[in-house]
Amino acid sequence: MSRELGIQAIYLASSVLFILGLKSLTRPAFARRGMQQAAVGMLLAIVGTLFQQEIIRFDWIAGGLILGTVIGYPLGMFVPMTAMPQRIAISHLFGALAATLVGVAEYWHGGHGSTIGHGQMAALGFEVLFGALTVTGSFMAFGKLQEFITGTPVTYRGQNAINLALFAVTFGLFGYLIFFPTATFLFYLMIALALCIGVLMVLPIGGADMPVVVSLLNSYAGLASSATGFAIGNNVLIIAGALDGASGFLLSVIMSKAMNRSFGNVLFGAFGTPQVAAGAKTAEGLTVRSVSAEDAAMRLGYASKVIFVPGYGMAVAQAQHQVRELAELIEKKGGEVKFAIHPVAGRMPGHMNVLLAEADVPYDKLYDMDAINSAFPETDVAVVIGANDVVNPAARNDPKSPIYGMPILDVDKAKSVIVLKRSMNPGFAGIENELFYNDRTSMLFGDAKASLSKLVSEVKAL
Repeated sequence: MSRELGIQAIYLASSVLFILGLKSLTRPAFARRGMQQAAVGMLLAIVGTLFQQEIIRFDWIAGGLILGTVIGYPLGMFVPMTAMPQRIAISHLFGALAATLVGVAEYWHGGHGSTIGHGQMAALGFEVLFGALTVTGSFMAFGKLQEFITGTPVTYRGQNAINLALFAVTFGLFGYLIFFPTATFLFYLMIALALCIGVLMVLPIGGADMPVVVSLLNSYAGLASSATGFAIGNNVLIIAGALDGASGFLLSVIMSKAMNRSFGNVLFGAFGTPQVAAGAKTAEGLTVRSVSAEDAAMRLGYASKVIFVPGYGMAVAQAQHQVRELAELIEKKGGEVKFAIHPVAGRMPGHMNVLLAEADVPYDKLYDMDAINSAFPETDVAVVIGANDVVNPAARNDPKSPIYGMPILDVDKAKSVIVLKRSMNPGFAGIENELFYNDRTSMLFGDAKASLSKLVSEVKAL
């Protein structure tokens, strides 16, 4: 009894650390502390589990710890920041796979349902269903982010009807198994169908919606883990999974609102096609104004207020360090520098924050959309680095645009705009960006890292 109380006390401490870690992550200045708290909480959860009486041999556990360390350390230390969205997707895959395998093992040890009660079967079924669809869904997200699977939506006639029918059949099997857990064939059929759902769920989703998809998959993995806790009677898994599931879901809701989109539109809308949407404005008859690095540097070097707007292009070019260096030079010359962060800029939640933090950009210089938009009219120069749809005025001005109604950064209201971009190719939404043709906008074409390096050199020479 004393051992069990000790284990539960360790689990309680672990859960408290998880909650404190999550709370710390709400403030950038304490985010590092939050990760450390969560890591200590996970260590305590592992230690508490090792004291369980059911464990009679540790050789397989030791092997798993070694294998996990061998895989996890390189993923944490050597994966570049630009590949962090893919790494997170793979992490969701591993977590969901673990939950699914635990569910299958529990079902097998329970005599393929013969000794499993209805309540436990409900938890097991929920666990393997959400776990399996998260495994393949996360792999598809990884493939789209890594670009060995096309990032454009893959659609076909009757796709939504087929997907919904598959959902209905799978959940029907889940409900049947709760009352008849010994239906072994149906249990494994449910897992197979859930794996198919994961593929079909992400296939029609374009790159523009990947941040929401990654967040939603995080929620699914958390729900599967929580169900695992109910199935095997592990309190810390229940709490940790519930925290993960709830936070992932809330983040998905916040990001959907940031795009003025519903979950249904994200999951079934096939948004992100590269073709110009019907009714959307094209570039016909419009011209852009190019600027040299020398002229752009003159504007920045003598500007009183500058706002940098990072986007996925900055991540691809790995230009965050050059951005920080240029910002410091502007400040040394007396200018005020801020960074405007759109909630869905990049390919994962908080992508730009992570990159800028990695380059040691101070947290207090990062402003979210609501806090920074009022500052653009008083800004001398707004510098857009690889951002596209999140600064497109069509979201405000063109009711026929597919992004109409999406909250954007009001870059077009700045006194002067410099856009760093490789070419005039459209963003994930596949539409022209009105900002690029604005009278106050100048385009600095080329690789963002190379362009920023030139700007740094020119500002130093002023």
